[in-house]
Parts: sequence; structure tokens; C-alpha cells
Amino acid sequence: MRFRIEQRFDAPLAAVEDAFVDAGFMEALGELPKLGRPRLLDQRVEGDLVHQRVHYAFAGDLSPAVTAVVDPAKLTWVEESTLDRRTHQTTFRIVPDHYRNRLQASGSFALTADGDTTRRLAEGNVKVHFALVGGRVERAIVSGLHEHAEMEERVMAGWLAQREG
Repeated sequence: MRFRIEQRFDAPLAAVEDAFVDAGFMEALGELPKLGRPRLLDQRVEGDLVHQRVHYAFAGDLSPAVTAVVDPAKLTWVEESTLDRRTHQTTFRIVPDHYRNRLQASGSFALTADGDTTRRLAEGNVKVHFALVGGRVERAIVSGLHEHAEMEERVMAGWLAQREG
């Protein structure tokens, strides 16, 4: 399932980009429901490229149809990403800790300046390989991504305000 998510941040591009590679911002995202605490596993800077690996765990509720085939305790994954600070583009892929042959997800984020604000466009694909419930799980994941993006905008605003103050 293809997805496209647009976000707006009331901050300059450089500040938003810096936040997305700051361990403190990742910790602030841990306050959001359904995602657990993101944990920065690794971050390497090679010139204009920032490579990072962040571990996540799903902490939300799932329908009985989904839990019949998926153990919620095993819904953990690593997001591997590379940010190019010259183009403000990030590519990412999701690597499940469990169910590796059942979930594929990858895509990109693009940051663009719009005056004193920043636009972030995420595009990607999610594919779940589970008979009967795969489509429902894909829709639930994409719906959760949209919900998370809305809350992430608020976390970003608060986090940047604290840094300025």
C-alpha cells in the first residue's frame, strides 16, 4: 500500500532537520501513544550524510483478528535511514525484529523550506504478507502513520520552543 503524508512545522528547515537526528527529540517522541520509546541504536555522520538506526516497539491496541496471527509483543522494528543534508532528503527502510518475511516498508522524507516554516513530505510503501488480514493491517499501519505525523508536529513545536527558551 502506497502512502503519502504531508506535515508542516512552524520552524526553519535547519531546526527541523536537526531535530530529526537529535536523540533528545527521539526521546520526546516516546511520549506519543502507540509507539513506545524510540531508542537510537547507531548514528554515523559521513560528510553531508547522516546514517542512523532507531529501534521502535508498537504499544497500541490491535483488533482480535490481527492478534490471532500476530503477537503484539513481537511488533518491534528498526528504522534504518540516511539523511542527505545537501538535498534535505531522507531514505528509510523498516527492518522487523520478528515477522521479517511478513512486513516490508520503505520510503523517503523530503524537507522543503516555505518561508520561516518547513514542509515535510513522506512517501513510501507498506506491504504486509498475512493471509486474510494483510490488507487490514496495511490500512491500520498507514492510518497510524497519519495519526503519528499529526502528533509529531505538536511534539516538534514543543521541543523547539523549549530549546529556544
